Amino acid sequence: MEFFLPIAEVKINILMVLVASFFVGFLSGLFGIGGGFLMTPLLIFFGIPPVYAVANEANNILGSSISGSLTHWFRKTLDYKIGLFIVLGGFLGIIIGILIFEQLSQLGKINTVISLLYVYLLLIIGSAMFTQGATEINNSKRQVMIKRKLHLHFWIHGLPFRTRFHKSQLYASALSPIILGLFTGVISAIMGVGGAFIMVPVMIYILGMPTKLVPGTSLFVTVFITAAVVIAHAVKFQSIDITLVLILITGSIFGIHLGHKASTKLNTSEYKTLLAILLLTVGILMGVQTFVMDFTSIESILDNQVQINKLGEIVLSLFNKSNFLYVCASILSVIIIGILFSALREYVHNLRAGKTKN
Repeated sequence: MEFFLPIAEVKINILMVLVASFFVGFLSGLFGIGGGFLMTPLLIFFGIPPVYAVANEANNILGSSISGSLTHWFRKTLDYKIGLFIVLGGFLGIIIGILIFEQLSQLGKINTVISLLYVYLLLIIGSAMFTQGATEINNSKRQVMIKRKLHLHFWIHGLPFRTRFHKSQLYASALSPIILGLFTGVISAIMGVGGAFIMVPVMIYILGMPTKLVPGTSLFVTVFITAAVVIAHAVKFQSIDITLVLILITGSIFGIHLGHKASTKLNTSEYKTLLAILLLTVGILMGVQTFVMDFTSIESILDNQVQINKLGEIVLSLFNKSNFLYVCASILSVIIIGILFSALREYVHNLRAGKTKN
């Protein structure tokens, strides 16, 4: 099932993209991550240029994250106060990241830089998380009890403007989540990710948040950060392809809710270890692709002769007539889909809960 993307101007296999987005969505729901660190390199591998892969996956993450965060909101498993502080820093980081992205694009180095960032960040964060998670599981099996402080303290906790975060039962500097948001915003703008693969470990290990609040809070933050990333890329590079976004969100939104259901069956140590394995696997694969393989995208194998279908003509016409309306339609479509799917899931959940009580 091949389909020509009118804005990105490449041909893709719809079924292949749907399956990939469903799998990534499942992992997003399971670990509370946006999934962009998986899907963006896959889109590049499928032959979509980085400038389009980054912007459109960010748009997809926006819709799926809205759906996932609403589910956590209904379950009261997110700390919106910490989330808003992270968002504040994230907006500043996005401005910096977009400027860096523009410079790297002009130099023709953006693809290489994206690959290197994935490799190094995923391997470093994944290794640290795997070591601690595996140690905790091993100690649990051996029934080894280790006395620990309620929260570990780092230099970042000594910063001024200490604030009480009641939901997470923390008393820490408001600058801590702001700094986290700043770094996340830069990475999100460059890599086309929600930044949750950075936020989740920092929330657990540095901020000391309860694990049960981490997935929902990270998805809550991801909504605002990816919305800003999408708008920035749309205005600066005109790189949003609504047909690609709709394909991506169709697969990911089903996967994210199945993943959220599966996440309730994991304990803290298993959660950390499985996420670490995922980060390490993606980092290793990206490293092999970047440094070892002679990379050839799937797109180069496809027939170059393409014909724009009726849907493509409509999208291209709207894009050419009013880019502002086109971008608004792209963003609103994923927001509406995310909200409707989450509301439907909550309705079904309440209906089943009512039947169980009766």
